[in-house]
Amino acid sequence: MSKYLVIVESPAKVKTIKKFLGSNYSVVASNGHIRDLPKSTMGVDVEHDYEPKYITIRGKGEKVAELRKEAKKADKVFLATDPDREGEAISWHLAAALKLDEKKMSRITFNEITKSAVKAALKAPREIDMNLVDAQQTRRILDRMVGYSISPVLWQKVKRGLSAGRVQSVALRIICDREEEINAFVPEEYWTLEVDLIPEGNKKPITAKLSSYKDNKLEIKSHEEMDKILEQLNDASYVVKSIKKGERIKKAPLPFTTSTLQQEASKQLNFSTQKTMRIAQQLYEGIDLKGNGTVGLISYLRTDSTRISDEADNMAKEYILHHYGEKYLSKQETKQKNEGKIQDAHEAIRPTNIEFTPVKIKDDLSRDQYRLYQLIWKRFVASRMEHARYETTSIKIQANDYTFTCSASKLDFDGFMSVYAEDDDEKEEKKNNVLVKNIDMDSKLQCVSMEPKQHFTQSLPHYTEASLVKALEELGIGRPSTYAPTISTIIARRYITKENKNLYVTELGEIVNEIMKTAFPVIVDSSFTANLESLLDSVGSGDVQWKTVVRNFYPDLDEAVKNANQTLEKIKIEDEVTDVICEQCGKNMVIKYGPHGKFLACPGFPECRFTKPYYEKTGIKCPKCSGELVIKKTKKGRKYFGCENNPECDFMSWQKPLEQKCPKCNEYMVQKGNKAVCSNETCGYSMSIENDVTLA
Repeated sequence: MSKYLVIVESPAKVKTIKKFLGSNYSVVASNGHIRDLPKSTMGVDVEHDYEPKYITIRGKGEKVAELRKEAKKADKVFLATDPDREGEAISWHLAAALKLDEKKMSRITFNEITKSAVKAALKAPREIDMNLVDAQQTRRILDRMVGYSISPVLWQKVKRGLSAGRVQSVALRIICDREEEINAFVPEEYWTLEVDLIPEGNKKPITAKLSSYKDNKLEIKSHEEMDKILEQLNDASYVVKSIKKGERIKKAPLPFTTSTLQQEASKQLNFSTQKTMRIAQQLYEGIDLKGNGTVGLISYLRTDSTRISDEADNMAKEYILHHYGEKYLSKQETKQKNEGKIQDAHEAIRPTNIEFTPVKIKDDLSRDQYRLYQLIWKRFVASRMEHARYETTSIKIQANDYTFTCSASKLDFDGFMSVYAEDDDEKEEKKNNVLVKNIDMDSKLQCVSMEPKQHFTQSLPHYTEASLVKALEELGIGRPSTYAPTISTIIARRYITKENKNLYVTELGEIVNEIMKTAFPVIVDSSFTANLESLLDSVGSGDVQWKTVVRNFYPDLDEAVKNANQTLEKIKIEDEVTDVICEQCGKNMVIKYGPHGKFLACPGFPECRFTKPYYEKTGIKCPKCSGELVIKKTKKGRKYFGCENNPECDFMSWQKPLEQKCPKCNEYMVQKGNKAVCSNETCGYSMSIENDVTLA
């Protein structure tokens, strides 16, 4: 009979850990949480000092009974749930639900599922850290309070099934604010001039870019300005005025945190945050490798620290020395910026054994597992290597009062880039891989061509999952474990939609965000949410009592909900009756809200269930066929303007069209903020919107 019982969270870990321990150990899984607040109510007694009410999760009764039976048979129980706040809380719930005797119970943690890490953890048992438990408990209670207090307001205002969340509502606002900036952005015209110059004795030309006039930075705003410059440069002599040679360092990257892994996996592998975390979990819990059994390939995947253990650091150094040589080994220590914001509970994400190279174990991994593991392995090795060095040349060329610049760089020492190069590095290397030769001070150059180019300033890009994760991390909102579920939730609720990596706000998302900003401005304030995260850190370190945070939070929330119920009732959306007749029963159809936004439904429901798409009319004629423009939506819920005569007419526009034509090129104009802008991007005409301009 086993003397010791080890309880982990995931069944996938059981097989991996069992092989490390002898017959005296039994390993079982709790399958995640076994206790939680009830789904039917808030589960927090606000009348009695915010005491939470925990119950066994539905369907987990048999699992609890099985664990109790195993615990009774064991002399000692080791609670080996994940090494973070949530894992600490699960251990605490297990201890309570299984009624474990404190004398026969210990908490152990390991940052990687390897034999040495598990055995070291068993030699260093400790008590459950109640500060960490309280920090997680506070987060759960605050999230429950926000969700269960505000969601009913949204049901009343819009429709049932919507939800509000402490972090998800802030994430939605960040996306909405970016969308407003993009819609209001008015492009500004500017020009650049590049000249191809052939130095004496050279056959190939070099390309130089116009940078200044009389040593002042030059900004060219129009075609007319560019024409004047070209006229002044006609027959000008081009002479080299300065040559600077130097060295540029490209620093080795830091090893992955949860956030940076999600960002790079999105950029390089096109993985969603959810997919990245799912595959990383598989690599962490263990993969069956031929000849080695089940092996945990990476360290714990939820971390905001770039710290590496001495053992892992030495393992990497030995590998680099053996395979690359001493000159590739890093001689400096790279440190993470904003170290004050990180919890540093455990290490960065890294391979558990550097000798398991991606190529060596490729046959044992799925395609996606291999690609993600390769990314993690290469990044870790690169983080312990020397910086890359570029040899640079910068030349200034004078033509009359104008200065042109030409710069080139050549990779002098590849350093970490011999292992890990991002797409940007590769593009840079292809673009600037030739150093300028046969050029000295006062060399004369012959101009063989001029290329003036018209450009327009670009708005900020739409958020992607990767850039949203970065923004949330920089603002201090959420934690590594919350990024993926937060984004998944607002996509599942159809507040935002994802097209070609970009995140767009749906009509439903705009409505919910407007309600939150109006009625609950504090909840969607990024600074407030970030400060709350700091308070949770303080609870975790034992500096603040958890109930103090809840006592200060709930009364203001409760007051805001009461006010919202009063004020929002006055603007409650009613079904709008239309002049569209139901094709089945002849009644006037009404506008309803569904998961995909507005649709037309028969008011005779449930007797008559006829529905059809709703297209809001704009009163604007289609620029292509003179039919009427209507507001439509893509399959994923993004709004656009299309012709009522579709599919015969394929006109569409993402911006609101105007009746007024562009006075410069006669194309149709669109509204961007308080400007009317020509839809023809090469025209660039814009004007302030006057009262007599008709908008869609």
